[in-house]
Amino acid sequence: MMEMFKQLEEVSSRPRPFEYYTAADLWTDNHTSEQMLAYHLNADIDVSSRRGEFIDQSVAWIGSHFDVVTGTRIADFGCGPGLYANRLAKLGASVTGIDFSKRSIEHARLVAAEAGLSVTYVNQNYLEFETEDRFDIILMIMCDFCALSPAQRMTILEKFKGLLAPGGSVLLDVYSLNAFEHREEDVSYEENLLNGLWSPEKYYGFLTTFKYDDISVVLNKYTIVEAKRIRTVYNWLQYFSPESLQSEFEKAGFRRQEFYGSVAGTTFTESAFEFAIVGKRK
Repeated sequence: MMEMFKQLEEVSSRPRPFEYYTAADLWTDNHTSEQMLAYHLNADIDVSSRRGEFIDQSVAWIGSHFDVVTGTRIADFGCGPGLYANRLAKLGASVTGIDFSKRSIEHARLVAAEAGLSVTYVNQNYLEFETEDRFDIILMIMCDFCALSPAQRMTILEKFKGLLAPGGSVLLDVYSLNAFEHREEDVSYEENLLNGLWSPEKYYGFLTTFKYDDISVVLNKYTIVEAKRIRTVYNWLQYFSPESLQSEFEKAGFRRQEFYGSVAGTTFTESAFEFAIVGKRK
């Protein structure tokens, strides 16, 4: 009984902000990455990727707003199964996609090859990505930026600045402070939590949600109890105001920013749960 009590205490323990980084458990585990790819490829839901209709609208806006033509150099950080990268390649862009998930990268390469598209796909943690290439546009879509710690965000923004050609742009989206206000702390428990996402075998899942009000951060802490092991996955989310996001871009050396309601170029509104930024390199 004492051991069970200790385990339940651990389930409900609140870590320091961004104390643990467990992205590999989500994107490199064989079973979980297969489930995540299925979510990516379901064009009717907003889970791992946006709905197919939104992606089409977004790519059309990116092509128009950034004047994408044959040879425009684009890097897609966190490209997943190539839903943006392959569409942009069809516009004539020279695209590089970087993603942690080997399964997603393999799918992206297959689709590109079947469509006769020349896209460079790199299976790597994008925090560690290096290249001599320079890009006109860098993308980080689906609020990936929010999952990074402050130090990781500064690392990636400085990387973006170094990888951009003069006059190049970064486009990324984030969760808003309005979305943060709608989040609540909670604890839930379910057999095979999230429809078997975490394991092909029977398991019990705890989801503990913590809010860090002073820094506008939410943690979804998943504790997965299987017959032979217990593991914990930490999903951190930073929420932003335009001012706080602009401050991070300026610290990284970006001197011009534009705000939009989404990566499809919609009008920015204070009440939205998400918004997008375009950061310009001098």
